[in-house]
Amino acid sequence: MMRIITGKAKGISLVTLPGMNTRPTAERVKEAIFSALQFDVEGREVLDLFAGSGQLALEALSRGAKSAYLCDQEPQAVKVIEKNIEKTGLAGAHVLCCSYQRALERWRDKQFNLVFLDPPYQAALIPKVLSALQLKNLLAPGALLICEDERAEPYTLSGFILRKHAKYGRVYITILEKEGSAQ
Repeated sequence: MMRIITGKAKGISLVTLPGMNTRPTAERVKEAIFSALQFDVEGREVLDLFAGSGQLALEALSRGAKSAYLCDQEPQAVKVIEKNIEKTGLAGAHVLCCSYQRALERWRDKQFNLVFLDPPYQAALIPKVLSALQLKNLLAPGALLICEDERAEPYTLSGFILRKHAKYGRVYITILEKEGSAQ
């Protein structure tokens, strides 16, 4: 069972997609991510490009993020995200059903300061997405990028500081921080 850990929607259970096409972030991993981010969520503009059930962005909204932009290319996932937004009653969520490339184009006038990247592991999309975010200037100074996959080596990106890299079971979390002062 997935649930919101803390904040305005604390304890509310979330709907998940049936089947094996979507792999939700494990509760233990989500707790570790938000423990590392505990003072870096409030007032932030959040981007979740491979949102699945929406649990990471909704957790951020519950903890005081200003708004969250969620994208998934699977129509069934978007329906689940919309149900979870309704269940939690959290305001500030914007959802698109499209590829991550179209979402980045659609939200090209935004600057995000908290980005969740948890694409299908076998697709190896994180390097492409990191490059696209930087190329399109979608990251505010001090932005945090949370990458989840099975890659043992931490991601590195010019202009970013490696804030954390840790293993949780078979999953690795890399947290990168864009150089510059957070706004």
